[in-house]
Amino acid sequence: MTSFDSSPTLTAWRALLAIAVVFVMLATTGWTAVRHQHSAEPREIALASWAKDRIAGQSLPDVGAPAYRLAHFFAALTAGQQVALTDKYPLVVGNMNGAPVTLRYRANRRALEQAESAEEQRTQDVRLSPDGHRQAVRRLDRFRSLLAGDRQILTFDPSGRGRAAEVFGDLDRAERISVVVPGVDTNLLTLERTGVKENAAPVGMARSLYDAERSASPASRTAVIAWADYTAPAGIGMDAALGGLAAEGALRLNALVKALPGTSDVSLFCHSYGSVLCGVAARGLPSRVSDIAVAGSPGMRADNAGALHTRARVWAMRDGDDWIEDVPNLAVGGLGHGADPVDPAFGARIVSASGAVGHSGYFEPGTESLSNFAAIGVGAYDAVSCARSDAACHRQISGGTGA
Repeated sequence: MTSFDSSPTLTAWRALLAIAVVFVMLATTGWTAVRHQHSAEPREIALASWAKDRIAGQSLPDVGAPAYRLAHFFAALTAGQQVALTDKYPLVVGNMNGAPVTLRYRANRRALEQAESAEEQRTQDVRLSPDGHRQAVRRLDRFRSLLAGDRQILTFDPSGRGRAAEVFGDLDRAERISVVVPGVDTNLLTLERTGVKENAAPVGMARSLYDAERSASPASRTAVIAWADYTAPAGIGMDAALGGLAAEGALRLNALVKALPGTSDVSLFCHSYGSVLCGVAARGLPSRVSDIAVAGSPGMRADNAGALHTRARVWAMRDGDDWIEDVPNLAVGGLGHGADPVDPAFGARIVSASGAVGHSGYFEPGTESLSNFAAIGVGAYDAVSCARSDAACHRQISGGTGA
């Protein structure tokens, strides 16, 4: 007699249950059709093709080579060869530290056009669940927004949640460069916002800072980068309490800074979890990084400013009603990010954030937080407003009131 466990009826029910589970999982990720194998992302395909290709009888360089080698490679090509390679491999050249900035802009525009076309087709896919369709429409809107006008997109990768960076100003001719490093929930869909939250998103932060720097020093040639080119924690979860994603992002940030054109001073403006990333990156930053300014920081994974092992000046601010103040500054077994940068014992230069509201209001026009960022960005240290009346944040700065 056949046992119940092996009966055809039970087997059929198990099969139906398994199918139901699969469909639930697919629906929650935006699909209602089984995908039998992993589909390679467009950039993965491009990188594989690049590795096998040649130009003028020579192999193409390793994309992970030092920026100076990649710069030398492009300098040895004719203008026509540069353009041909850029148009053939936009997702490679557009994300390549060491490639000429203008080529990267061209490459990323082409990559965005390709992504727009692919996403538009995806919105017509009847297999998409309602959530999947909404996600596709949002991505399509983002690609179209990034293609609008003559935006300068320095990096673009649509893989996964997506990464990007945008430049405001002339990066090649800038006398001062600022890099805005945002925090949790940074991805292509949150890269920019409109309305009251405009200056809480990476693009809005950078644009606001660029405008403030131009107002602070009209004669200075400045450039600001909205840098959303790392995998940030998704929400306030375990990843946000750990340093793994910050460590991965630090490698990418250091690679960017080392590849920036020219020799101008660079300032980093790091918000929330972005300050964790900047803290981890600090010891590997090149000497051209003159300032690291953090706002709304949960910690920099260092006991004090000296433990960051950087020659850059370290600045910190937090407004009075930022909820991050209630986050315990602990570091136990890798959990937590350590000492509070606005604690005087940490040793950072504590500056005023007057006028800023909440955790994401530091880049709002009219706030002292933004004007202080701008003053740091253009090197006008005399104009920085300290958080305390004794002007302690100006001490031992060349050109500052406390020099």
